[in-house]
Amino acid sequence: MSSDAERAGSTGPRGYVRGPQSFACGAVLVALAIFALWASSDLTQGTLRSMGPAMLPRWLAIGVGMCGIALIATGLLVDGEPLERWSLRGPVFVAAAILSFALTIRTIGFAVAGPLTILISGFSSSETRWKESIVFALLMTAFCIGLFRYALNQPMPILIIPGVIYI
Repeated sequence: MSSDAERAGSTGPRGYVRGPQSFACGAVLVALAIFALWASSDLTQGTLRSMGPAMLPRWLAIGVGMCGIALIATGLLVDGEPLERWSLRGPVFVAAAILSFALTIRTIGFAVAGPLTILISGFSSSETRWKESIVFALLMTAFCIGLFRYALNQPMPILIIPGVIYI
């Protein structure tokens, strides 16, 4: 005798995890939150009247962790999508873009680091339109320079050519 799930065309029970995609996403978010809490553990939180450097990262990590726990619970309680195959192309190029920004912001300046970051991250998708990406990179860089350097008065190097120019 077959069960209702077998008659409905299901592949059978999946075990405890009914929504593998939700469960996996939740586990990644919880791991990210734990890492953020560990990384900010030596910073002072402060109070609402006098916020410390750990206030935002710590509470953001707690919020991300709570969302992860909700996704894990959803994955355990509700039928959901199975895990799909995915490529490393996106994460590799996004990580490379972040690393390039970290390495170039203080050595070359934001005028080069900004567009370089956006263009490297464009390689993460085969659907990138390069003309639009270049225009977007230049406009976002100009906007960010105006915002951070001039509106918020942050000490951010805009362009550095050693021995020639430092803006």
